[in-house]
Amino acid sequence: MPAKKRSRLSHAAQERMLAILSPIALLVIWQVLSSMKVFDARYVPSPVSIFEAGWALTESGELWTHLKVSVLRLVAGFLVGAIPGIAIGLVMGLNRLVRAALDPIVAATYPIPKIALLPLVMLAFGIGEGAKIAIVAIAVLYLALINTMIGVLAIDRIYFDVAKNFGAPWPKLFTRVIIPGALPLIFSGLRLSMGVSLIVIVSAEFVAAKSGIGYLIWTSWSMLLIENMFVGIIVITVLGVVSTFLLKELERVCVPWQHTGR
Repeated sequence: MPAKKRSRLSHAAQERMLAILSPIALLVIWQVLSSMKVFDARYVPSPVSIFEAGWALTESGELWTHLKVSVLRLVAGFLVGAIPGIAIGLVMGLNRLVRAALDPIVAATYPIPKIALLPLVMLAFGIGEGAKIAIVAIAVLYLALINTMIGVLAIDRIYFDVAKNFGAPWPKLFTRVIIPGALPLIFSGLRLSMGVSLIVIVSAEFVAAKSGIGYLIWTSWSMLLIENMFVGIIVITVLGVVSTFLLKELERVCVPWQHTGR
């Protein structure tokens, strides 16, 4: 195996190891500080007591029920928002007239906190699953759209000129120049979208759900079951880490040139 390839594999292994060890180190420090009574156990329980509460919720099946519901809402909303967001972003990046027409609308509505739209979304979709999926999709759509558009606009004009000089047809121009050129920023938008979608789905489940991790956190707080509340918070944290890791691995496959030599 060439030395350069071995070096890349070594760097990737180091990154994965650090990604695993850093949360473990944080938990160890947290447990030590809890044992030293630095934290008040009534408000910040130790990792051991949180683990015991999580184990009890897992054995009863309650945690799996909430997790499954939240993940299904999250995945559905993410896909419903990301696919049209990327498509519209590509069109806006390629067509200045479409960009001129839609950019003011995007600029005007993007700053609105997406969770503030939940009452309006509930009026449109009811109080069922549709409202939760829709509010996540709205949050994801903006970030996917904006990053895709910027990704297309950031492509150096010389690549288009070279492709045209070689007589590349539109399908090849799209698949060989536009998509590869925009992919790095598209993935950046998807990673940002995943973080925002976690925030939005938990917030929606606080007030408009009878199941899900957000519902578990809210009801645990209202009944002063602090350990269960922390279980929900940690589950959301793990979901964020896992989803970011999966998107990064997908990016390594789809955009390998971005990671060469790092």
